[in-house]
Amino acid sequence: MKTPMVKRHGVAVLLVLLLCAYLFLVYNGSFNSASRDSNDTHTGQHDQLRRLIEASVRVSKPQPPPVLQGYSGIIDHKPLRMHCETCSLVTSSGHLIGGGRGPEIDRAECVIRMNDAPMARGYGRDVGNRTSLRVIAHSSMQRVLRRRQELLNASQDTVFIFWGPSSYMRRDGKGLVYNNLRLMNQALPNLKVYMISWPKMLQFDELFKNETGKDRKISNSWLSTGWFTMTIALELCDRINIYGMVAPDFCREPQHSSVPYHYYEPRGPDECAMYISHERGRRGSHHRFITEKRVFANWARTFDMHFYQPDWSPPPLPANQTLEVGGAKAAPLVPQNT
Repeated sequence: MKTPMVKRHGVAVLLVLLLCAYLFLVYNGSFNSASRDSNDTHTGQHDQLRRLIEASVRVSKPQPPPVLQGYSGIIDHKPLRMHCETCSLVTSSGHLIGGGRGPEIDRAECVIRMNDAPMARGYGRDVGNRTSLRVIAHSSMQRVLRRRQELLNASQDTVFIFWGPSSYMRRDGKGLVYNNLRLMNQALPNLKVYMISWPKMLQFDELFKNETGKDRKISNSWLSTGWFTMTIALELCDRINIYGMVAPDFCREPQHSSVPYHYYEPRGPDECAMYISHERGRRGSHHRFITEKRVFANWARTFDMHFYQPDWSPPPLPANQTLEVGGAKAAPLVPQNT
């Protein structure tokens, strides 16, 4: 028979074993709980990081440029997608020669040129060496095609926009300019060639009438490539730096400088003589260059537009004067989407 002392000792050992077992269970449960909490924390952090990465990817993923309605591809008829924060709009004026603005022009995100104005032949120092967009009149198409190597073959990243009267741009086989453009684009399939739709052309006419109070057809004149280019730039660019465009009253100044109308035709007509003769013209094909420049000066009071080479800014209007050109209050400056 066991003594009371032995019994008490056995009970004590049993209590110690039970206590150790209890502590082990408590510790193990706490560890597992902590482990689960840790795993849950790591899982939550992982999910949160994954969501942040996915959101970052969505934000940083390049978004397609906005659609510019009214400009359709020659081959696929798709609308133009393009946008630029800063643009250098380079005219064809003789004022550009000797300015050395080429590097400054090329620093813009997009460089816009007109018709067949060249960059080669040593002109790059003054007019730059890049072209993002070239706006071309129907009457300049043959000159562009004759200089295919310089203006087309070396311009795979350039967007070309052609404009012309509806009879030349029709797509039923009778549009002479459209047919030539289609053949050109088939021969050079990598070129980005667009044309201005006829509804869009009507909007350009309406814009001119709203801004000037003059009906282009009644006044027997044509909008210039400069008009199309400037208005397209307003749709395309957040900021426009214009190079080589004189102020509206420049040619009235008694001591104004004489420069060629085109910088690449040094023996061509004088610029101011060309502007004045066209402005006064009543018969035949002519442009309203000076009237258009008055509109551009007014637009520069509203939009982020700046003139260089020569450098000038439109004077502020008197406090009691509304923004007007030719007696007509300013209408929306960018044509509405078709």
